[in-house]
Amino acid sequence: MSSTPVTWFEIGSDRPDEAQRFYADLFGWSFEEQGGPGNSYRQTAAGGERGIGGAIRGTDAAADNYAIFYAQVTDVAEACRRAEAAGGTVLSAPVTAPSGLVHARLCDPSGNLLGVFTPPAGG
Repeated sequence: MSSTPVTWFEIGSDRPDEAQRFYADLFGWSFEEQGGPGNSYRQTAAGGERGIGGAIRGTDAAADNYAIFYAQVTDVAEACRRAEAAGGTVLSAPVTAPSGLVHARLCDPSGNLLGVFTPPAGG
């Protein structure tokens, strides 16, 4: 286990109002503006007391590199529906891994990738 946990994420958007509405509608996150004029920086306590995990996925040379975060939800299909209703796109429909984990990849209205997942039962 690493002694340096990942504890922060940042989503860049040239349409911060639209991005804020998307994540508020999708996950119920609230935001507080911390930046100054012309320098919007909206903080959220989305992770609460729990830390977050991560992984490195190998891609082919032709694929773009990317950063993505995954949010744990109770129903991946419902999160996909809410993402589309909030102006996002479902890039990969819900898939169940052999472990029982269900996940999907989404795109916010600014073009940023994100994922949603439900852990395996008992996990």
